[in-house]
Amino acid sequence: MIVYGDVRRHEETASAIDRVARAAAQAAGLPPGIGRHGTLATAFITAGELAQGIADAAFHEREADAPSPGEDAALALLMALARALWRSWETGFRETGFRETDLHEAGAPVPGLLAALAAAALPRDLVLKRAEGFAFYALYPESVAAAARASGFGADTRVIGIRSIGAPLGAMAAAALGARPPVTVRPVGHPYRRRLSLSPAIEAALAAPPGTTYAVVDEGPGLSGSSFGAVADHLEGRGVARERIVFFPSHSGAPGPQASAPHRARWAAARRCVVTVDDLVLRAPRPEHRLDTWLADLLGPLDGPPEDISGGAWRARFWPPAPHPPATCPAATWPPVDAQQERRKVVVRAGGRSWLAKFVGLGADGEAALARARRLAGAGFTPPVAGFRHGFLVERWMEEARPLVPGQVDPLRLAGRVGRYLAFRAEAFPAGPERGASLSDLVAMARHNAGTALGAEAGRWFDRWSPDALARLAAGMRPVETDNRLQPWEWLVLPDGGLLKADALDHHAAHDLIGCQDVAWDVVGAGIELALPPQARARLVAAVERGTGRAIAPDLLALLAPCYLAFRIGAGTMAAAAASPEEADRLARAAAADTERLRALLRQQTR
Repeated sequence: MIVYGDVRRHEETASAIDRVARAAAQAAGLPPGIGRHGTLATAFITAGELAQGIADAAFHEREADAPSPGEDAALALLMALARALWRSWETGFRETGFRETDLHEAGAPVPGLLAALAAAALPRDLVLKRAEGFAFYALYPESVAAAARASGFGADTRVIGIRSIGAPLGAMAAAALGARPPVTVRPVGHPYRRRLSLSPAIEAALAAPPGTTYAVVDEGPGLSGSSFGAVADHLEGRGVARERIVFFPSHSGAPGPQASAPHRARWAAARRCVVTVDDLVLRAPRPEHRLDTWLADLLGPLDGPPEDISGGAWRARFWPPAPHPPATCPAATWPPVDAQQERRKVVVRAGGRSWLAKFVGLGADGEAALARARRLAGAGFTPPVAGFRHGFLVERWMEEARPLVPGQVDPLRLAGRVGRYLAFRAEAFPAGPERGASLSDLVAMARHNAGTALGAEAGRWFDRWSPDALARLAAGMRPVETDNRLQPWEWLVLPDGGLLKADALDHHAAHDLIGCQDVAWDVVGAGIELALPPQARARLVAAVERGTGRAIAPDLLALLAPCYLAFRIGAGTMAAAAASPEEADRLARAAAADTERLRALLRQQTR
């Protein structure tokens, strides 16, 4: 099944450098505390993207990782910010190791490093890849520094960062160890069988006396762990003893089902240094590092400890256990969730009210989510927002609300409310075409997934759309930050009958190939997920067209409906393969239901 995709964006190098400079200057103007620390993290993460983009540009030019003055200058800047971020964390956000002038005045360390970077021979434009762990998975750069400090390794450690996110994570490990800047590498080849392509100069940079420890740093491991495996394969092939290779992953789990047997065996035997977000933030021994302290700073004294509702645990608040055996709810009454893709979230009470703190991203991603949340709440479509603290957005937990039950609200009324919401999103949050899959990519995904689920004939159904027809439809599309999650349980019904959208901030930026689409994608998704009858679907379309002032092509809706179902089939099938047995059952049954919907839709449109 085709489900996932990497989001890349093009940016002028000078613009990226300027974003680092502005974030550093902003941090310099803030008082000590978690707010300044979060802004410093924005500068660091942006510098990490910059270093990745510069290194990748050189890689694509030479088809191998090789040193360059530009990458050296980018890593020097990244290391300076890594040391400042780690110093801020260690001192409880009191110190950065820099004076105020060091962050925003010419001739001081960070501005001087920025100037040196700008003066280096750099490409005019870069291709930057979102660091998914910082954006989606509550991977804090400080956690790698904490793992490195706890490892007991010395300054002679050779740190290898696997790009993309391994560049900034490697810098954090090196900063905590007092080591030289990391060597960053880009594994290439089949996603499940990665390998390294290194120049002689990088080979020489990695060479070290026998007994040297190699710290390999990255997010993951994922489905195959092949990026970690590629680095270890390369080192072992050049005589490095296996016991001298230490992994710094983002979680304590094993590689996924696509891992090779040798890689799986090596992983099981290797030393792995891990500090998770639970260790770093949720159960931190120092109160200034704990999320509940950050929330109390925003909300006032908490009435009790946070309740973790991640990984689908939120469902127990709405669908409690049955009073008689079996002790847990029947699977049919619980919505399916892909626990690995869910954001971390907790509920707290303060001042007699309940609040939801949800991870929405570090750096610019988190700041954008905060702005989006405030705008949606201000328009009355989502719960009120209290603020943001280093990755976590805080909004009202609507204790009195309940998830929408199909048939609970009149379909015509529901369609009107959903249509106004989608129209507001379409007008408020326009997006560039590079932030989501193209129409031809959506069709290719749907052809593959439909063929896999229903047979080759179902895949061939999409061939009726010629390249010229797809081009005509694509020309009329206008990408926006679509919602992409419109299932009934994503809507909250208030006691007075009002309807709010939950979890409305960032599924257009999730780790899948869909991304930002024309509002027609959400129109199709709402019609399918909310089981709207034809008259209600017509009202939904009319409400969106009225709110945006743009007509939605019926042919586009007809094409996107099977694409939507094909994607949901793929997402559910892949999630089920990695889920617990009970969750896998829910996911598999949802995918089976979507498969039958797709079968019926293709038959209907074939007539």
